[in-house]
Amino acid sequence: MSAEVHDESSCEVSRDEAKSELERLLADSRFHATERQRAILTHLAERHFLGCADSVKAYTIAVDVLGRSAGFDASLDPIVRIEVSRLRTAVGQYYEAFGSPNGVSIELPKGRYVTDFVRASVGISREPATELAIPNSPEEDVPSQRGALPGALPFSGIDWRPHAAIAAVLVATIVAGVSIYGTRPVYSTRPVVSIDISAADSRLKDEADQTRDVLLTALTQFRTLSLATGPERITHGARRAASTANRYEISMKYYGDGGDRSIWWQIIDVSSGDILKSGVERADTEGQTLSAVRDELVTALARHFAANGGVINNIEMHDSADGALGNACVLRAEFSLDVGGTGSVARSEGCLERTLADNPNDADAAATLSRMLGTPKVGDLDPADRARAMDLANRAVAIAPMSDRAQIALMMARFYNGRTEAAIQAGNRALALNPNNPDVPAKLGMVLYLSGFKDAGVAMAQDAGRYVESVPRDAAVVLALEAYQKKNWSQASLLSEQVNCSNLLVQALRAASLGQLGSDQAKERLADFRSRNPQFEVTFAKDMAAQRLPQEIYASLEDGMKKAGASFAPSAVASAF
Repeated sequence: MSAEVHDESSCEVSRDEAKSELERLLADSRFHATERQRAILTHLAERHFLGCADSVKAYTIAVDVLGRSAGFDASLDPIVRIEVSRLRTAVGQYYEAFGSPNGVSIELPKGRYVTDFVRASVGISREPATELAIPNSPEEDVPSQRGALPGALPFSGIDWRPHAAIAAVLVATIVAGVSIYGTRPVYSTRPVVSIDISAADSRLKDEADQTRDVLLTALTQFRTLSLATGPERITHGARRAASTANRYEISMKYYGDGGDRSIWWQIIDVSSGDILKSGVERADTEGQTLSAVRDELVTALARHFAANGGVINNIEMHDSADGALGNACVLRAEFSLDVGGTGSVARSEGCLERTLADNPNDADAAATLSRMLGTPKVGDLDPADRARAMDLANRAVAIAPMSDRAQIALMMARFYNGRTEAAIQAGNRALALNPNNPDVPAKLGMVLYLSGFKDAGVAMAQDAGRYVESVPRDAAVVLALEAYQKKNWSQASLLSEQVNCSNLLVQALRAASLGQLGSDQAKERLADFRSRNPQFEVTFAKDMAAQRLPQEIYASLEDGMKKAGASFAPSAVASAF
């Protein structure tokens, strides 16, 4: 009987089970796939049931499912690869957020157009847990002394002195190991977050439940939090780390008042019960469908809770132990990249290096270190740093292909290596993986703007600034550059002053804008710029070219700084080429 139970739990998924799971997934409103992607999934599953899975090619999907003509050429039209990739992402994110109540899940392996139906343990991450070897108890190691006379010494004929010496060495080794372990930096993990939402009015219960489900999916896409959707279920492979990770509860209440919808929320520290922060998000239903209103609320909430500059990650960054490796190190490095400062950048690089030495498969650390090494500071990049930045970005993508942070790193590495088209492709991939992360449109907007696609870059920057307490650095710089290029000097000055960063480009924007305005503060700004970069009048063109700024932009910045009192060599711009 027990053998039959074992076989049933470990055997391949039956045809009926597979069909049932397919139907359940397609009927679930939480599965966010387009009709075209659903049609592809259905087609691949049907070929699987017919035993013809290996015969499915991009051509057959294009013609039979997408309605392309018989002359379709997959080498020229990537539509099938794109749609299947997006479908794979949607399926993966669904199971990561909600699991499979039937114990069966669907996978779409890379490199083939097939569906696999596999057994999945409900509510348990697929990442294997680390096995801990438990030493035998003393009763198992030492023969039983039952029946020995009281006070009698067992093994009285044995000379215990050699054994005592060995024991002393072992004790010393253990003590030394404990001492070394005690001095090792803390390895911090992503915080574990649970979500609870209730409707203030029973008539709004369905709306509240749908909002919760969509929010769970959005938070899963960020991959900065480990989501607990119940007392037993933790996603993102966080089960091993759950006992040491900080835990938070997000409690929400859903309101509907006339044409408005609002969500009151508070974040609670589970260990102490303290309320860390609270707020309200509102959306007007006038002229919008309830679905659009829900998406607006979810975008705002997801950015508040899970973005790098969001509430929870800010708490994690500031409250983690000094020198902590892992997640805290990544968050501090992200902050250093945005704010700048030679000292903090150097400390962050060292911390990321130690994190990767401790855990080479930390995709977040690899991606963030790639950006630190691959972003020009002053002057051009060291070729070795440029190459390593590309290697680290590729490694991060290989480890975590669904991570928007990894795709951002790949985008920036490609951009600074002159591979503009490939960089934009990686940026679009990051945007598809996580449309709610403000850092993605901010950084993609910068790449687009500097690559000559100014309107698209500005649109991305504007989107990055929605529903956030402070506009991401790259988005603010794009908007300031655009204002400057349109000769809106006051707006350019205001925006550049609001950027919480002191890198070369931002300093130049501040001084140039005030110079164009003829402001009395222009000379003061220029003096501040010169104190930080004494040789800027000699190296400015080269430094801006290294950051991929088009010549027309940094030439116009030079013009503004000249009006503030700078003196550039006539050949400075030309010498950069």
